[in-house]
Amino acid sequence: MTAVRIFFPKKGKNSCMIKVNTTIKAIKEMVNGFYLKPVTVKLNLGRNKFVTFAATLSGIYPSLFTVSPDDKNFLGKTAYSYSEILCGRVKISERAAE
Repeated sequence: MTAVRIFFPKKGKNSCMIKVNTTIKAIKEMVNGFYLKPVTVKLNLGRNKFVTFAATLSGIYPSLFTVSPDDKNFLGKTAYSYSEILCGRVKISERAAE
């Protein structure tokens, strides 16, 4: 997963943390690296609700990617856009093969 660097300005009105810009292109390259590999998907459903499940990245398309959950009874959404990673709604990390 791509690390987010945090910049602390030394002087000025804005002394809060600022995220370095991450682009959709960088996210697509990261997702391409996980193609057909076992991954862990963590979804932020809002109001402090999270769902984490094991899956395999099964498809990569120009505007979205799909995952196949290892649990066949999983009823959630399995296609996500790259902007959902950018916004922090979806997090993907590689897991060790079993």
